Amino acid sequence: MSKSTGLEKILHDHQTEILTSWIAGQLAEAGVRAPQIEAGVREASRVFLGLFAAGVKNDYREALSGPVWDEVRSHLAAFSRERVIQGFSPEETATFIFSLKKPLFEALRKDIKDGERLSDELWALSLVIDKLGLLTFAAYQKSREEVIERQQEELLDLTTPVVKLWDSIVALPLIGTLDSERTQVVMESLLDAIVANEAAIAIIDITGVPTVDTLVAQHLLKTVAAARLMGAECIISGIRPQIAQTIVHLGVELGDVATKATLAEALKLALKRVGMTVVQLSAIKSGN
Repeated sequence: MSKSTGLEKILHDHQTEILTSWIAGQLAEAGVRAPQIEAGVREASRVFLGLFAAGVKNDYREALSGPVWDEVRSHLAAFSRERVIQGFSPEETATFIFSLKKPLFEALRKDIKDGERLSDELWALSLVIDKLGLLTFAAYQKSREEVIERQQEELLDLTTPVVKLWDSIVALPLIGTLDSERTQVVMESLLDAIVANEAAIAIIDITGVPTVDTLVAQHLLKTVAAARLMGAECIISGIRPQIAQTIVHLGVELGDVATKATLAEALKLALKRVGMTVVQLSAIKSGN
């Protein structure tokens, strides 16, 4: 079986020197950020080089396969995710692996005097480092996408607050575009609030929704239908003249859903439906 005995030997005999040189190179590249990341760089480098040394005992020229290389991949994935959270760029993250080439190349040149064998060893090493660098880059991209997706979900939750206006009356002010994904969040938030507050009326205020097209109207109607299944009637407020014209132009049928121009008017209607009314205090005093 073919083995990279040269690389295996230098990692066995000179691992401490290689690690020291590698860490120094990374910290030099980091510049002013070096003091903040030094501890993390030292630990990540130490663990990786140990795993890498165990991996090269196998034949790594064809494929990075086997349990040892699985550990290497897991380490790189965890390292990449940490770099995403810390705000490092993908290039800075991949440099963690690519910067290992120089100390390994230097160690091989010192240890191997035969030119042809040295060339073979350097080429094999370059290939495996490149593969690991690409794995690191891919892991970074995946982690960043996961972080962005989680942040978007958290932002959706923050932008769909359900407010209790009165006993048995809740309101959901919507701001921004209403797409399919957000509609699901809106619906879940509203239904949870209806149950938690034992609401009979739910006001959906679309004052902050820039445009209403057929898709947005359908999303609203689905939300209204879901609320009705939970025993709550809906009132849609924030119907501006432009939106009213658009809805009519699109031929969207809101059915028997009550609509109001402002949230204040919607609240008045909601109070009326639950058997309450709003009057001016002066009117009450003059009536007495």
